[in-house]
Amino acid sequence: QVQPVESGGGLVQAGGSLRLSCAASGRTFSSYAMGWFRQAPGKEREFVAAVNWSGGTTYYADSVKGRFTISRDNAKNTVYLQMNSVKPEDTAVYYCAAARTGWSTLRGEKAYDYDYWGQGTQVTVSS
Repeated sequence: QVQPVESGGGLVQAGGSLRLSCAASGRTFSSYAMGWFRQAPGKEREFVAAVNWSGGTTYYADSVKGRFTISRDNAKNTVYLQMNSVKPEDTAVYYCAAARTGWSTLRGEKAYDYDYWGQGTQVTVSS
């Protein structure tokens, strides 16, 4: 079992950058696929990015492709989301999630792909 804890959120101007971190406790972190989701006020939670257990395979939502990068450091039990060229529409609470036995879907883009969730970190992009 792992417990994800997000950090790194805050206020950033449009066009700027921010890096989110997700530290996950547990000795088996390296065997978990990980994902980032976000939820804006009044909207449903949506997929942002996912990475497999080794970090060798990544997937992105079309809305962030080319701007965001997901990566992981298994030695540090941490997953990152580097957010570049941010836009006001990126404003949301960002959640980190861990999948114990891999994804049910091909890209890990569904909430039901994941077993453990963090509490979220707020990202606000000002125009």
